[in-house]
Amino acid sequence: MAVMPAVSDQLDTHIDIVTPENTAFEYRVAGPFHRLPAYLIDLGIRLGVAVLGWVGLLLAFGFMYMPEVGAALGLVLWFLLAWGYGGAFEALWNGQTPGKRVMGIRVLTVDGQAIGGMQAVLRNVLRIVDGQPAVFNLGYLGPFTYLLGLLAASANDRFQRLGDLACGTMVVVEDRPWLFGLVNPNEPAIGPLAAQIPPGFEVSRSMARALAAYVQHRRAFAWKRRMEMARHLAEPLRRRFGLPADTNPDLLLCALYHRKFLAATDPEGPAPAVPSPVPAAG
Repeated sequence: MAVMPAVSDQLDTHIDIVTPENTAFEYRVAGPFHRLPAYLIDLGIRLGVAVLGWVGLLLAFGFMYMPEVGAALGLVLWFLLAWGYGGAFEALWNGQTPGKRVMGIRVLTVDGQAIGGMQAVLRNVLRIVDGQPAVFNLGYLGPFTYLLGLLAASANDRFQRLGDLACGTMVVVEDRPWLFGLVNPNEPAIGPLAAQIPPGFEVSRSMARALAAYVQHRRAFAWKRRMEMARHLAEPLRRRFGLPADTNPDLLLCALYHRKFLAATDPEGPAPAVPSPVPAAG
């Protein structure tokens, strides 16, 4: 699936994504303060299972006078936990490990889709690259500095470490994302009016929500009521943009919606209409 660009430049840790199905999502990218506790929880689980499993295997095979078999199986358990824990959980739990679930974060693709099994495994295998340089070599569970991963995450606006960049994934906070079906307000005057909006004007998240709600429901109101509702937001914008006093406030809001969501996703023209909003995912 092709990666769709965010509909506007990112101003903070929130990103807007429009999928090929013309559904817009807003996500909050998980930074180091969300991801580090999740990693430590998972590390504690792996270490606990490894120690208990190794002791149990040594005791079990010790009674059979085969302690070397127990030690060998303990090494196999260590290897499986080290290299398979994260990939297996993220593949089976839709982008979450126990630590990520506790911290309320999830791995998604950069276009907002669920990750596949190969992406889950590969991004975890590449963690050993992100973890370099190591303080000293104790294997995958050893004390890494994660300097490369931190440098990579600080160099991009989605906090993607090298494994995420290679796999096309990102980690987001499991806030309830607001989303809506894109509609096409196709009045002929909207396109020319959108062209008069200054190109540097950025639509904030709160304004984007208001625009989406208004355009979704505007046709349910009578023309006079629609003008009254639109004027509260449109009039300050009209003065800011230097537009004529007789500019239609309803069409101005539709023009802003077109600039924010439709023109950004399809430079050849507006996207197909979607008749009703999509309910938020649980």
